[in-house]
Amino acid sequence: MATERLETVRTAGRLAEVGAAWTELWARSGALVFQSHAWIAAWWASLPDRERRTLHIVLVWRGGDLVGVLPLATIRRKGFRVLEWAAKDCSDFGDALLAPGTGHDLVRRMWRAAGRAGGFDLAYLNRLLPDAAARTLLEPGGGGVRLHLNHRDEANWRVRGPWTTGRAWFDAQSKKTRQNYRRGQKFLGERGPLAFRLLGPEEPLAPVLDRLTTFKRAWLETHGLASTAFYDAGSRALPAMVQVLAEAGLLHAFVLECGGAVVAVSINFVQRGTMMAFVTTYDPAAERASPGMVLMMDYIMWSIDRGLHTVDFLCGDEGFKGRFGTQTLTLASMMGARTPQGAAAHLVDRTRHALQRRFGRPGRPDSGNPVAEAAA
Repeated sequence: MATERLETVRTAGRLAEVGAAWTELWARSGALVFQSHAWIAAWWASLPDRERRTLHIVLVWRGGDLVGVLPLATIRRKGFRVLEWAAKDCSDFGDALLAPGTGHDLVRRMWRAAGRAGGFDLAYLNRLLPDAAARTLLEPGGGGVRLHLNHRDEANWRVRGPWTTGRAWFDAQSKKTRQNYRRGQKFLGERGPLAFRLLGPEEPLAPVLDRLTTFKRAWLETHGLASTAFYDAGSRALPAMVQVLAEAGLLHAFVLECGGAVVAVSINFVQRGTMMAFVTTYDPAAERASPGMVLMMDYIMWSIDRGLHTVDFLCGDEGFKGRFGTQTLTLASMMGARTPQGAAAHLVDRTRHALQRRFGRPGRPDSGNPVAEAAA
């Protein structure tokens, strides 16, 4: 049997060197694009604040074969060093990447190696699907930094059912939903000929992504919300991630056009027989016509007509997802301390949450950033 060797990737140079082996493992495993080398590398290359971050990717080799990847990175926040998923800000689900037939004990060995490498105070791993291999780290006796379930759950809504055609799905919706869809089409049609379509592989993505970013910034400003790395001026993150989807042959970019002008965009990808809705937005100037809702219903029907068994809205509990979703999964998170400083932050986080539950204090909206909240 080949000797097992663990390695921690810290540099961009080494990340590039292991690309071929990682990509081959990802292709064999059937894992989501979020665990692919291309995704992690594109995220790292497009970071605007790399000086705050360090790669902390654990690999397992057996002979010359790569059999496991635990894609981690650290970030400095409020004086703390937090270990989290690499590309966390761009990924809806986090997990380890394992060769087929590999036991979950491999995840525990990689986690112990991450702890031995050090360089962090607190670990926070979130967006874990119910079948995530990384959940094995919650089991006692695994060694390394002990992880515990954290209270920051997220919802994952999906559309899945017995429909064999998009029309059958549409007819199964409530009368109000069907009326809203037709009303939206009517209002939009008054601005010019209405067209829903999938962008062809030869069409340039840059103009559509520019429209998407413009729409999203306007929407965030209207609702008094802060921008994210995807939509900041000059950010390369969204184009980089979309390019990964395109080069992997997964990208499905849908647009809704009125008179040739784009009024809604949905950047999706298809894996495992599922249409996954990555980023969707619309022109706030056309909000009265609900172009985002019209586009979403169009791509749901398109997906069912082409034999896809699920439409996955990925993480987040926005209202529209619950209205259309027929299945919901809970994405768990887990946290653990490595240093006394991290233990203090973990204690503050747990205490604050316990007090809010006991006394019914609403507190501030959960930012998904436990260190910032604990240090506030």
